[in-house]
Amino acid sequence: MLNLTVLGLIIGNTLSNATPVLLTGLGGMMSEKSGIVNIGLEGMMTIGALVAASVGYYVGNPWIGFFAGGLAGMFFGLIHAIVSVTFAGDQTISGIAINTLAPGLALFLARLFFDGATQTPSIPLENKIPRLFNGLITNQALKNIFSQYATVYIALISVILLYVFLYKTKWGLRLIAVGEHPKAAETLDISVRKIRYLAVMFSGFMGGLGGASMSLAVVSVFSPTLIAGQGYIALVCVIFGNWKPQGVLIGSLFFGLTQAIATYLTGTSIQLPMEFISMIPYISILIFLILFNKKSSAPKASGKPYLTEDIIMIFLVTFEF
Repeated sequence: MLNLTVLGLIIGNTLSNATPVLLTGLGGMMSEKSGIVNIGLEGMMTIGALVAASVGYYVGNPWIGFFAGGLAGMFFGLIHAIVSVTFAGDQTISGIAINTLAPGLALFLARLFFDGATQTPSIPLENKIPRLFNGLITNQALKNIFSQYATVYIALISVILLYVFLYKTKWGLRLIAVGEHPKAAETLDISVRKIRYLAVMFSGFMGGLGGASMSLAVVSVFSPTLIAGQGYIALVCVIFGNWKPQGVLIGSLFFGLTQAIATYLTGTSIQLPMEFISMIPYISILIFLILFNKKSSAPKASGKPYLTEDIIMIFLVTFEF
């Protein structure tokens, strides 16, 4: 029987668990809105988590570490943009390469920075991302819900800001146009390449922030298994959310809820194998995707390279056609 305190704890854990996936999913959505599929979100989250934890540990300021994690993810977003936009390379292969390269680089850097250790030292509590309203709320149930890390509120505000940007500003409408009909957008003097570059780099930045929120808020350390597929879950949330900010929010909250339920079950007397409990969030999100995937509609130009005249000339000169 759930009491209000336990219910508040589940809701609070839902918000906390959903935040890394939400931040990353919003970035992936923006990239795909411009027409570039970013499968490399997992790698961007991983490198963001490592850089954030390392900078946060050495500098002692979580916000500098948080921003540094975003920049690390943006760097890999730039690599993805160069391959996908400038050279019109295969976006799926580029994303897979990033998912292989970034975790390997993160492991190498961790060993380099921390004397051969694959895990960063624990960040002191006072150097973690702060909890808002901590000490202001006395009711335990409400405290469990609202006394969240600042990253939770940053993620929720980002949903609102990106919704306004996409549907209420000319820049957002241009981004949507580039993802739907790039040739038509270019006839209106819109730079398809510039918008796609910015969108993909922004997706890397948000992926880095998603990883940073794991290593600076949800936990206080980076380890090779920290992200554990959450970048792929973020992609699922983008598809389930029909490439809309509010849809990504719902998908992320659903994943966060299943994680919160799994955590709650581990502390009860219910006799279930730990392996099964650990699988609950991932099985649930896949079932949810199967049930609602038919209603999803990706941007028409998503995943399709846009070949401009200068790119074609590069290919002709390179291969001497």
